[in-house]
Amino acid sequence: MHNLATVFSFEVMRTLKKKTFWITALSFPVVIGLVIAIIFFSSEATEKASLDTVNQKFSLAVTDESKVIEPQLLTQLNAKTVSSKQQGIDDVKSGKLDAYFYYPADLTKEKVQVFAEDVGLFDNNRYQGTAEALLAGSVTATTDPQIVAILQKKVGFDSKTYQDGAEYDGIKQMIAPGIFLALFYILIVMFGSQMLTSTTEEKENRVIEMILTTIKARTLIIGKILSLIVLAIIQIIAIMIPILFIYFQFGSQLSLPSVDLTNLPLDPMRISIGAVIFFLSFLLFTGLLVAIGAAVPTAKEAGGFFGIVMTLIFGPLYAVTLFISAPTSTLVTFLTFFPLTAPIPLMLRNAVGNLSVSDALIGIVILAISATIIMAIAIRLFRYGALEYSKRLSLRTLFVTDKKTSR
Repeated sequence: MHNLATVFSFEVMRTLKKKTFWITALSFPVVIGLVIAIIFFSSEATEKASLDTVNQKFSLAVTDESKVIEPQLLTQLNAKTVSSKQQGIDDVKSGKLDAYFYYPADLTKEKVQVFAEDVGLFDNNRYQGTAEALLAGSVTATTDPQIVAILQKKVGFDSKTYQDGAEYDGIKQMIAPGIFLALFYILIVMFGSQMLTSTTEEKENRVIEMILTTIKARTLIIGKILSLIVLAIIQIIAIMIPILFIYFQFGSQLSLPSVDLTNLPLDPMRISIGAVIFFLSFLLFTGLLVAIGAAVPTAKEAGGFFGIVMTLIFGPLYAVTLFISAPTSTLVTFLTFFPLTAPIPLMLRNAVGNLSVSDALIGIVILAISATIIMAIAIRLFRYGALEYSKRLSLRTLFVTDKKTSR
């Protein structure tokens, strides 16, 4: 136990002192903040440019064979009417007019035609925008406001659904259990390489020989895995605090969607299932990545397997709609219970509410057994591969007992 505590504290403190750990942890909220800022300022600039474009005046002539356009609207725009389409086009070509709109007799069969002087890719939009505004304004002025609201899809809706006689909001129900899915994704993406290389550093710098003279291989690998779990928790906290600060401090200024957390439904069963699946899934893939790192001689070679692991983890996301619409299908069942693809389907189905208690228990048992087996394999791989500097550890070597190297 003393050696285990020593390995654990050493691994945690060594990683926490690395700048790369904090850069990785803080880069995610920083990138999110930058993306939000870019979207905010670009949309603000676009809106300002659009307003400037709308306010720009230009000479205009109109031919309205549809008899829809209200004359007072043309008067407000200082637009003149011409009877000949060709005359309007010729006036634009000669520079007498900035724009000419032709409204055909049957708007359902023919297109409104806009002829105008080129004023730049963005500013050219003002012409069609004005032509559309003339149509909308004319129809609005002569149509019942309720019909206008229906056609413009401005009618508000207040929908309520019920489950077992009680009001049920499926979206809000997803938030609490869905957090575990989001955290799992973030940790594997951002922390996966650390898991993968945690057992190759000592092998590459040749200090593993000295370490194994005082500490058993089993103690060393368990200490590393436990330290990775604690470091992952620290990284979660480091990621979430800046995100929550940005949301609550600047959410209104950045026009972020507001979420009322005061009445957020908390289903103890689904949250507990999500937490257990998250922990076992993280343990499973931590052991898998550590095992890969123990089996190969260098971190560079270990990196080649990272893409395979990521494909196994996140490949099921391509069938995300199937998990929601057809949770009992054969493919969904296979992906849900196959250990290396199970985490995403289990957490996703738990979040949307179509994971039965029996399926959840089966999935948890499969993950627990798989994580235990993977951990045992990782320890055995490290035991036999710790001193292998030149080549990958073969399966034959792994399953042949060698008492001289066992500790």
